[in-house]
Amino acid sequence: MDASMLWQRYQDWLYCHSGLGLYLDISRMRFDDAFVESLKPKFDKAFKDIEALEGGAIANPDENRMVGHYWLRDADLAPTPELKQDIVETLDRIRTFAAQVHSGEIHPPNAVKFTDVLSVGIGGSALGPEFVADALAPAQSPMTIHFLDNTDPTGMDRIFAKLKDRLASTLVVITSKSGGTPETRNGMLEVKHFYEQNGLSFAQHAIAVTGIGSSFEKLAHSDGWLGTFPMHDWVGGRTSELSAVGLLPAALQGIDIDAMLAGAKEMDAVTRLPNLKGNPAALMALGWYYSGNGKGEKDMVVLPYKDSLLLFSRYLQQLVMESLGKENDLDGNPVYQGIAVYGNKGSTDQHAYVQQLREGVPNFFVTFIEVLEDRQGESIEVEPGATSGDFLSGLLQGTRQALYENHRDSITITIPTVNPRIVGAMIALYERTVGIYASLVNINAYHQPGVESGKKAAATVLQLQRDVVKALEEVGQPLSLEDLATKVGAPDQIETIYRIVRHLNANQRSVTVTGDLSQPGSLAIATR
Repeated sequence: MDASMLWQRYQDWLYCHSGLGLYLDISRMRFDDAFVESLKPKFDKAFKDIEALEGGAIANPDENRMVGHYWLRDADLAPTPELKQDIVETLDRIRTFAAQVHSGEIHPPNAVKFTDVLSVGIGGSALGPEFVADALAPAQSPMTIHFLDNTDPTGMDRIFAKLKDRLASTLVVITSKSGGTPETRNGMLEVKHFYEQNGLSFAQHAIAVTGIGSSFEKLAHSDGWLGTFPMHDWVGGRTSELSAVGLLPAALQGIDIDAMLAGAKEMDAVTRLPNLKGNPAALMALGWYYSGNGKGEKDMVVLPYKDSLLLFSRYLQQLVMESLGKENDLDGNPVYQGIAVYGNKGSTDQHAYVQQLREGVPNFFVTFIEVLEDRQGESIEVEPGATSGDFLSGLLQGTRQALYENHRDSITITIPTVNPRIVGAMIALYERTVGIYASLVNINAYHQPGVESGKKAAATVLQLQRDVVKALEEVGQPLSLEDLATKVGAPDQIETIYRIVRHLNANQRSVTVTGDLSQPGSLAIATR
């Protein structure tokens, strides 16, 4: 395509939201008009699905749940007065609580004010808050936030070491819908133990964000925690950033949560329009569908050209991959859908993997995220007529052009700056794109059976570990792996048992392993 035709295509497919100052360019995706026309019935259905979902339909049939994260930023859309009141009251409580913490009205027993926040959660309870903190936390934040988002003991110890001198002034926010998520439960117990080791009352530093009426909420009340905030069953973890899950830690950091909600509301309004060219989420879903042939055949590489958006691709990994990575469609047919997401930031990654993107396996499309504002204030010239920001812009444009010339497709999102309103809009844009794309390929974007299967498998391994230790204690003498597997009634799980005893032995727990480590079958296993 020559330059004049490409310029015309750019103009034909460029979307601009003048209120937000946001542009979306899908002109470098090589679909044609016939392809767009062939998808019209699918988009008509997707627009109807949006209307039904926002009206309170059961959009998650596997779990018989409504999907209502859109109501969080426009409570007037909630299907019942009770839900509207709950949304409004929760927001008021978040604002009031953050103000009281900042003023010192709510304070720990051994300090004038809380100075730090320790957020304990995993998945959607961590990725969104981490992204927002990295993108938006002000330089002079009223509270410094830390995240405990895994069940890795060494990682926990690193956080504890950072916090030890300020533990007495640290507020702990623990986020779990049920309280039963193993990683978050483990984190809570570890943090509680650390407080007790240091002679502090954990309850007087703790807040729970959890399901209404959950066992975790009851625990927080009975133990006298500082308070609880709700997680609703109609908000999934990966779409929870604009609920109490994300808004509470953001407000505690001094981030303008009302601006985030306002940006999301503006984006929601335009992405519910039943008009392909006037709906940026529909346009982006069109690009995704085209690139992967409606089957996720190509990966999505996300390259934001701004340091503050470093964690955006990590946040999008869960939002996109957990929503779209499904074995079966809504009719129960095997489809094996999904779009793999990876990325970091430009221009750093031009020195890491753009070589392969331009000349290697063409199994991807790129999403460039361009930020027009270089910095607040003037920039020096690092070369005559050019600033550091000019170089960043030039590198983005040059990479985009180089990829297109070698038949690599891309989408470009341009935003004016990185602030709460724009971040809220970007979150809403991707949430809606995921929903529209899911409708195009006829899958349930709002459940995660694969994640639940992984949890069940982990629970089975832990039960097997308990059985192994008990069997060794009962026998009282060394056993081979084969004999041990037979003893616990799991002869087909010998490899798993080997890995269990190897881990226990490495941590000097209840098991010893002797023999030739390179020959697992020859080892003798005993209790300490």
